[in-house]
Amino acid sequence: MDDLRSLREWRAEIPEPGQEWIIPERRRLLTRMRGRRWALGRLPMTGAPGRRLLMTGLGRRLLVIGVLGTAAAVAVTVLRPQPPAPGPASTPSLIQLDAGAVLAQAAEVAGSRGSTQAPLPTQWHYTKTLDKQPNSDATETREGWLRYDGRQTADYGEDGRLIVSNLPPDPGDDDLSPQQYDARLRALPTDPRKLLAKVTGDRHWIDYPREEGVPRSTEPAAARAYRVIILYLSRYGTMPPRLEAAMFRALALIPGIRIEQGVRDAAGRSGLGVWLEGPGDLPSRQYDILAPDTYRYLGTQTVWLRDEYMFGESKPGFRKGSVWSTALMTSAIVNRPGQRD
Repeated sequence: MDDLRSLREWRAEIPEPGQEWIIPERRRLLTRMRGRRWALGRLPMTGAPGRRLLMTGLGRRLLVIGVLGTAAAVAVTVLRPQPPAPGPASTPSLIQLDAGAVLAQAAEVAGSRGSTQAPLPTQWHYTKTLDKQPNSDATETREGWLRYDGRQTADYGEDGRLIVSNLPPDPGDDDLSPQQYDARLRALPTDPRKLLAKVTGDRHWIDYPREEGVPRSTEPAAARAYRVIILYLSRYGTMPPRLEAAMFRALALIPGIRIEQGVRDAAGRSGLGVWLEGPGDLPSRQYDILAPDTYRYLGTQTVWLRDEYMFGESKPGFRKGSVWSTALMTSAIVNRPGQRD
């Protein structure tokens, strides 16, 4: 009994863990209880070289501790975050999470959202963003309106007056009007594997943009799939819940997906930094940040892992540790330009 009393007192000193830590350990515990063969056949193996050890050693320990009480099991969960991802010595020291477990939870949350209707062509998509450039303490605020059919844009000029401009079509551009995004989005399948195949092979994202004088480059399929899915997730507000859930599940199928805890956007909000590990020695890493509770898109953070020299200059344009961040503060459908809610 003295041991149990000591255990309860020790547990009381530990803060409550977040869902991003509880979920992976709970999943491993249940997996172990259902049997090793089932676990190896069903658990996603992306980006977790220590997964088999966790399913055996840690799973057995959690089962033993579970006999002593739930509080003790939660305490061990707090102390067992994922180890850092292998990479350059300059990689930011953040806590790497189990990407498969986080994205599975994101899919559950997204699937429970209320359904939304497609906006009218004459409505407007209003966005407010923050932009904090590297080597600068200033944060720039931007807001603008885009008519849903893509025919007009609006913003406020320096004199404070609202300026509405016609937007001529650009056949060589890869960007789409909000209405075109919505139609393309709603045509996607809700089966994660079929969705992944669809966005990977979509000729629009392969062939565009077409820029005069700029040589075409071949984007790896995984990078293209990641880019398109994140693009769709960043334009939330009109996405059907089942489709958003499928987006997260499809994201988990892309090899090299990593998620780290505590990545901040330009507004200082701490979230889950999603990034795709790729080949080569890249000078920087870009995180796409999700809210840790709603899994809504928050913004981006780009971190320079080493000095980067521009155009053969003797001094680096961006020094190691430089950070460029953005934040999506508002994304809403409104009835007229200038309206904010």
